[in-house]
Amino acid sequence: MHRRQFLLGASSLATATGLGLTGCSADGGEQKLTVLASSYDKSVGSGITDQWSDVVKAFGKKHPDIEVDLQLVPFTRIDKELAKRVKEGNPPDISQGNVFAGYAEDGRLFPASDVFKIPVQADFITSFAQAGEVNFAQYGIPFLASTPRLFYNTALFEKAGISGPPRSWEELRTAAQALKRAGVPTPYGLALGPEAAEDEALAWMLAADGGYASTAGYDFVKTENVHALTWLRARMVAKGLAGAHPEKLTRTKAYEGFLKGRIGMLNAHPVLLGTAQKAGFPYAHAAFPKEDGGAAPPVGLSDWLMAFTAGGRREQSAAFLNFLYQVTSVRQYGSGQGTLPVTVSGSRALREDPSGKPLRRFIDQMPDAEFQPVGRTSWPTVRTRVQGSVGKAVDPHGPSPRAVLDALQKAADEADRAARRD
Repeated sequence: MHRRQFLLGASSLATATGLGLTGCSADGGEQKLTVLASSYDKSVGSGITDQWSDVVKAFGKKHPDIEVDLQLVPFTRIDKELAKRVKEGNPPDISQGNVFAGYAEDGRLFPASDVFKIPVQADFITSFAQAGEVNFAQYGIPFLASTPRLFYNTALFEKAGISGPPRSWEELRTAAQALKRAGVPTPYGLALGPEAAEDEALAWMLAADGGYASTAGYDFVKTENVHALTWLRARMVAKGLAGAHPEKLTRTKAYEGFLKGRIGMLNAHPVLLGTAQKAGFPYAHAAFPKEDGGAAPPVGLSDWLMAFTAGGRREQSAAFLNFLYQVTSVRQYGSGQGTLPVTVSGSRALREDPSGKPLRRFIDQMPDAEFQPVGRTSWPTVRTRVQGSVGKAVDPHGPSPRAVLDALQKAADEADRAARRD
C-alpha cells in the first residue's frame, strides 16, 4: 500500500477516480448505491476526497434522482474492509481495491461490458483494460494508474562526467561506476525491499524479455528471469553499485534518498515529478533500458474499481461510471493525484494541455505497459511471497537466483491449487 501513498502523495496531473452512487429500486423507491473508497490523511497531501465531492455534485446535477453514498476507509485497510463486507454478505455496490480476480471468479462482479457503453469501454488503453481481465472478460476497472521511468540526478551525472541517460544495462553499470567514483553512496537505487519488490524485480525481468507469468500460468524460473537477477547480483550488487542492502530498500526510502542526492538514479513513478519540481531538484528521466539497448516495457500499476452484483443496481452504476470516464470528467476532476489517464481520449486531452507536458513521456509509454498477473486469484498470496524473498536473490551471500525463483514457483503453484480448491 505504500506505493499508493506515493502515487497519491504529490501534485501532478492524473486520471479520473471512481466512486459509487445511489439509484432507484425496481419499485420506484430510492436506495443508496454504496461505494467503498480509500481515504488519505493529510500527510499524503492528496486532494482526492475533494475531487470526489466535486464529481458527485456534477453527477447529481445531471442525474438528480441518483444520490451518492461515499464511504471512506483508510487506504491501508481498504482490501481487508472489502473482504469483510463480502464475507458478511453485504458488499458495496462499487468499490476501490487492489485485488479483483477472486471476486470475479466467484461471480460477484459485473463485467465491464455490462456497465459501460461500448465507446467508453473501448476508450480504455488496451494494456490496462487487458490487465483487468479474468478469463478473457474485463472486471477490473483501472484508475490511479502509473508507469515508471528511469530518473537520474543531472547534477550528479555532470559531476561524474556522464553525458546522458544509460541506454542499455552496460551503460547503466558504467554510469553507476562513475557515480560511485564521484562519491555517490548508492549509484542505483535497487528497491527490492518488501514494500514494492515485486515491481522493481519485474522491471528488470521485463527488460530481459522475462516476466512472472504467461497465459499458461506462473513462470518464475524462465531463463530470462534467472539471467536478470544473476546480472544484478554479480554486476551491480556485488560491486557496491546498488547500495549495501537492496533487499531492505523500500520504494519510500529510495525516493527519499534520491531527493537527498544520496541515490544517483532509480526507476520511479511520475509522482516524483511534483516533489522534485517544487524543490528545484536537478533531475531528468528516460525510458528504462533493455539489456542490449532500447526501451523496456514499463511496469503497469493501477488501483481498480469493481461493480458488485449483489445490490442489483447495474443501471445506476453504469450511469455513474460512464459519466466518470468521459473525457470532460477526466480533464475537470482528474488532476492532482500523481497518476495518469487510463483512457485514450483522456491521454490525448492531457497531452494537448500545456500543463500536461511533464507527463507526456509517461503517457506515451502506457500502451506498452506490462503487469503483474493481477487477473489470477492467487496473485495476492504469491505477491506477498515475492515481496519477502526476491531481494534475497541479489544478495551475493544468499541463495542463488535460481534457487529463489524455484521456491517462488513452488509457492505459486501451491497458491494456484489452493485457489482452485476454494
